[in-house]
Amino acid sequence: MKPHTSAQEKAQVEKLSRPLIEKVAIIGAGLGGLAVAVALRKLGCDVQVYEKALLFRPVGGGLGLLPNGLNFLDAIEPGIVETIKTLGSEVRTTVLKNTQGETIRTNPGSRFQDKYGQSLITVWWWRLQQILASKLPSESIHLNHRCIGFEQNDRCVSIYFENGEQISAELLIGADGINSAIREALIGDGKPRYLGSMSWRSVINCNQEVLNPGELGFVKGNQEFMYLLNVGDGYISWLYRKLLQDCTLSQNMALVKSKVLEQLADWGESLRSLVEKTPESQIWETPICDRLPLNSWSQGRVTLLGDAAHPMAPALGQGANSTFEDAYELALCCSQASSIQEALATYSQRRIPRTQLIQTRSALGEMRYYTTNTEADDQQMQEQSQMSSEEFENWVFNYKPYRNLI
Repeated sequence: MKPHTSAQEKAQVEKLSRPLIEKVAIIGAGLGGLAVAVALRKLGCDVQVYEKALLFRPVGGGLGLLPNGLNFLDAIEPGIVETIKTLGSEVRTTVLKNTQGETIRTNPGSRFQDKYGQSLITVWWWRLQQILASKLPSESIHLNHRCIGFEQNDRCVSIYFENGEQISAELLIGADGINSAIREALIGDGKPRYLGSMSWRSVINCNQEVLNPGELGFVKGNQEFMYLLNVGDGYISWLYRKLLQDCTLSQNMALVKSKVLEQLADWGESLRSLVEKTPESQIWETPICDRLPLNSWSQGRVTLLGDAAHPMAPALGQGANSTFEDAYELALCCSQASSIQEALATYSQRRIPRTQLIQTRSALGEMRYYTTNTEADDQQMQEQSQMSSEEFENWVFNYKPYRNLI
């Protein structure tokens, strides 16, 4: 005879089986917003992502996925790293070139795998966005939704959009980038800080001889440099940066391309040709900016993630990688806490000290690109964090998730 289960006991079982947060709204369908959406859905949350863009377009440059970011991605979605390897490129060799395109030095790219158990993978930002989006139901991603504000009480958050829509959620996550509308409403710390470095980047599919498959190239000029990344399927990403006091953007796309070619006037043809072959509409001009670290990311039922929380210079390649740490840690905190307030407090305690240090080192690292006194730069970076470059690298890359979310 089966034991009798009372209505009260049934209600208790149902309560325990429900997630802490049933309805979550995420502003921003970039890498961080999509990653945390995938993570929270694993906990049974109803997650809706709202993105201001009208459609997903093939935008962005190439980026490097490093051991810490890959470990956390795999903890969120087991098997996703193998998918990224298939659609991106595992770096087998790093190549230093001069501005004429001549190779100065090559180094094996296997040190990440050998030392930290994960390869360095280069991938197109847009392609990674599509991989993450494919892990979500299409109806949970809402394009053409620009957030213009929110209000909250002790029960829910009301979120307002430019198109007139209003929705309600138990938790609001601002994953809307360095110019985050959620951060501005929450913190109100104004515009980002320009770091004195301008960036131009693109991804193209063309016949080129400057970079072989499996290579990552770096070209050092006079207060300027270029990265060359294989990002899979025959595509190559070029990223050019230059030390400039003036961060004024070009008035149109044609002027963007002509500005880059003018700056590369003395560079070799193999490098200049990459820019010449790039359609002017596909070159993205961006000032390199960050913000000063915050001591708090959350208020009530609202929190920040990724570039909205800790925008950093790209010098150390930790923007996306640290964002994947955020996504995992926020979901884990939500799975272990007894209240939203406890979850967000623990999330901040776990993430802010780490990202503060990475933000500070990244800003110093950006300026290091443009100087020749690397010994003095290393000394300054060590003084800032009480860690040598090697100790800092080990601290960053050896950071691992507690367990898989499922």
